[in-house]
Amino acid sequence: MASQATVLVIDDEVRSQEALRRTLEEEFIVLTVSSAAEGKAVMEREFVQVVLSDQRMPETTGIEFLKEVRERWPDVVRIIISGYTEVEDMISGINNAGIYQYILKPWHPESLLLTVRAAAQLYDLQQQTQRMNLELRTAEPVLRRRVDDTRERLRNHFEFSRITRAAASPLNHVIDLAGRVACCDIAVHIAGESGTGKELLGRAIHYSSPRAGRAFVIENCGAMSDTLLESELFGHKRGSFTGAFEDRIGLFEQADGGTIFLDEIGDTSAAFQVKLLRVLQEGEIRPVGSSRSRRVDVRIISATNRNLEEEVRQKRFREDLYYRLTQFVLPVPALRDRKMDIPLIAFDLLGSAALSMGKEHAGFTPEALDCLTRYHWPGNVRELHNEILRSLMLADGPLIGAHLFSPRVLQAAPEEDASDMSVLSGLDGSLKDRMEALEALVLREALIRHRWNKTRAATELGLSRVGLRSKLSRYGLDKKI
Repeated sequence: MASQATVLVIDDEVRSQEALRRTLEEEFIVLTVSSAAEGKAVMEREFVQVVLSDQRMPETTGIEFLKEVRERWPDVVRIIISGYTEVEDMISGINNAGIYQYILKPWHPESLLLTVRAAAQLYDLQQQTQRMNLELRTAEPVLRRRVDDTRERLRNHFEFSRITRAAASPLNHVIDLAGRVACCDIAVHIAGESGTGKELLGRAIHYSSPRAGRAFVIENCGAMSDTLLESELFGHKRGSFTGAFEDRIGLFEQADGGTIFLDEIGDTSAAFQVKLLRVLQEGEIRPVGSSRSRRVDVRIISATNRNLEEEVRQKRFREDLYYRLTQFVLPVPALRDRKMDIPLIAFDLLGSAALSMGKEHAGFTPEALDCLTRYHWPGNVRELHNEILRSLMLADGPLIGAHLFSPRVLQAAPEEDASDMSVLSGLDGSLKDRMEALEALVLREALIRHRWNKTRAATELGLSRVGLRSKLSRYGLDKKI
């Protein structure tokens, strides 16, 4: 429970002193004196938070006395009680003596009590603010070190060497180029299919650049309307459109001095492309509903799963904006084009998933890794991540087996084995050859799902064990992978 505030009342009329005491003493410790000299003597020995002084006193005025109080005890909240109102005196009191409030006679007890209560709260707030400022000044070196440590951790976490890949991965060449362009303050466009890790590469470029100490912000340009996208990127003024209840600072302004990552830039409309082009040309943004522009210094990294050159040829993307965004282009290969990376990425994803789920893991069986490597991964790393999460959730033990994968992964086979119907329809050869390839695929998937239990697989497929064994031998599936 907070202690009571001490209020000093200075009035040369005893009856006024007593009236003020009776009004305040239920909530405050009240000290009363009859002169300014007595008041100063009390303040030298007592801890006073609020002073109420009559304006007219024999040896001095209340304003003159409170001016001295302000100089010697600046934190004390000062109140004048006066029987008349002189505007000049009030202005002088506010400017010179820092008067918090004027109370006019005859005063009302409730009004007086509310004023003194607010003055005591103001004193507490002032003390809290001073303590916080002192703590902040004391902690500033520590906070600065923590900010520096955080930035260093981000740099380490997103450095190029942390991007998982094999020694012979096609991604190595891309990352080498990205490292070279990171220190050059030019616009970078990252091209590649969805889920290939374009955002991760963009982050690595930012945290390896001279802008690493400033903000890195991301916006998916294909996920919203032009109005909302413009508001997100450039900000808006209150009332500029329905739902704009307050001013908003856009991402370009938040990223001033840093980097903005514009994902799915190929999905933007022609109207928005014009506005973005103006920002890139002028280096200025204009919030929606504002008549004033603001200069920003932002590096642009854009990305899309579309072929922007084709979009330009089809007049769906502005050619002038294309050249502004593609000062340097980094093509990220699809996961199916770097199969040697799949086991390494899978182990990384499994470790992260196990940590988030609180489960232990011991890796994958050789058969499981073979299935992962055979599959063509149209959703790239994002799809692989989902498959790892699914298999870990279904696993009863620490080892991830192939039987835990979804049917589309189990049914995968090397390209030369014609792994799906679309490939089968494009093969040369007779109907018999194509049907045998499909039969081999079905047999393999059933065996993996039943953990190579031939009895269960034969039962599911409507075959005898002898018939199944014959087919396995025929297709070279009589031994586990």
